[in-house]
Amino acid sequence: MNNSRVSLFAVCVLALAFLGFLGCEQIAEQDSFYEMNIPQDKLKQIEPMNLQEFKSEPAKPGEAVTLPAPEEAAKEMSFSLEQTRALALENNLDLQAFLMAPGISEAGLRIEQAKFEAAFFTNFNYGKTDRPAATFLNVAGSQYDNGSVDLGVQMPLQTGGTITLDFADSRSKTNFTSTAFNPTYNETATFSISQPLLRNAGPRVNNHSIRIAQYNKAITDNLTKLEVIRLVAAADRVYWRLYAARRELQVRLQQHDLALKQLERAKRMVNAGETAQVEIVRAEAGVARQLAAIIAAENALRDRQREFKRLLNKPGVPIDSVTIPIPSDEPNPVHYELQAQPMIARAMENRWEMLDLELKLAQDASAIDFAKNQTLPLVTMEYSYNINGVGATRAGAMDLLSDKNFESHSLGARLVVPLGNEAAKNALRQAILLRRQRLVNRESRKQLIQQEVLTVLDNLEALWQQLLAARQSSILEGRLYEAEVRQFEQGLRTSTDVFQAQTTFADAQSLEIAALVNYEISLVDIAYATGTLLGAAKIEWQPVTPDLTQ
Repeated sequence: MNNSRVSLFAVCVLALAFLGFLGCEQIAEQDSFYEMNIPQDKLKQIEPMNLQEFKSEPAKPGEAVTLPAPEEAAKEMSFSLEQTRALALENNLDLQAFLMAPGISEAGLRIEQAKFEAAFFTNFNYGKTDRPAATFLNVAGSQYDNGSVDLGVQMPLQTGGTITLDFADSRSKTNFTSTAFNPTYNETATFSISQPLLRNAGPRVNNHSIRIAQYNKAITDNLTKLEVIRLVAAADRVYWRLYAARRELQVRLQQHDLALKQLERAKRMVNAGETAQVEIVRAEAGVARQLAAIIAAENALRDRQREFKRLLNKPGVPIDSVTIPIPSDEPNPVHYELQAQPMIARAMENRWEMLDLELKLAQDASAIDFAKNQTLPLVTMEYSYNINGVGATRAGAMDLLSDKNFESHSLGARLVVPLGNEAAKNALRQAILLRRQRLVNRESRKQLIQQEVLTVLDNLEALWQQLLAARQSSILEGRLYEAEVRQFEQGLRTSTDVFQAQTTFADAQSLEIAALVNYEISLVDIAYATGTLLGAAKIEWQPVTPDLTQ
């Protein structure tokens, strides 16, 4: 291989290496390709559950019981409502996963914006032929040796056209004696442009996909904002439900203490001969009922604690930890007389559904505009300008090229008209109908939001009245219980009557706790229905953008 071939080959290798370097992208090992093979029995066989495998072994007689390590001992941890919100926003796994959605939509937007990036291209060809040719005397060989390399840049335009800059270098050698130059070097510089005039013409139609991606990003950001609101509202609800579960357990423990006191009174009166022996049995049955209520309240409290821990996802406090979360804030119910129409107006302004519909209507408008353009005929204008150079050496060919003595121009047009054009017409009809459908959905959504706001306002007032009634009922039932105890001590009532009054008193306390917590939660529901949050501080979320190389 001579020097010319070596230089031509070197140019091609360097060009390919440059392109390979530009196309390389380092990603984290966890995102690298891997193949997963799943056994068929894993997919088709259902294993039976044998509870004996999970049964804990009871301690043998005389065997020491292993106590938990000191660091595993249950400890209490106090949380305020603001701390609960902050920890949920910082650590909640569902929210962290959702905060990656804006980054995904941002990448989709950048993909569309990159449609106008220029592209470097190159072509390399080398061929050697040896063909037989018949003469009057014998059969002679026709040998031809050719190599070429082509380098250029292609630039898409927002108008829909494409500009191409191309430089081609070729070398050819043959055994023909009639050739003036052997080897022959050809150099060609080309400028060409292709531009549609009707269909796909203009920045508006060619930026359609970018507009759609921008709207999609805004829709994703809007949904992410909703997720933040939903999480904070859920944190408030979980906080007050945990508070209610702890108060409920306290009520049941208090009722158990009262049942034990009734048992002591019954024993004392039986021993004094003031009442029958059956009163002790009745009192013991009442104590047993209170133990069952305590067990149910403890189980409900553990469920609320696990729910609270999962939502917060606080480091060092996993769901299965023995840490006991304690709400430090007490409910402070305040009666609000809220006006319906301003609340509805606030909901229309802030609710995510309204903004979501407006963004989708904007997408529909762009889709209609694009579909209308696609109904036009395809008319494409093409222009090409070439400069050529030839010589016995590459330098000579380049000199001739730079002199621009041999120039050529080409202008053409291409027309494509679909017969019937039914596909484009129906695509336009479909886009128009989708927008009209969404307009109807917007009006329907307005009615639903209005209904929801009015419902939560009525619910707030009803819960306030229920709270007042439950509080009054709890006070009166407590007095009635004390009166029944005094009647029992005078021998006018039985333990059954006392426990009936005690049960009613406990139910009234539970209703008061439920009404108190439900009223606090209803305030959260009102803020959620208007697309806002309770509290004085504003919350501003930021998307999660993990480093893909780690």
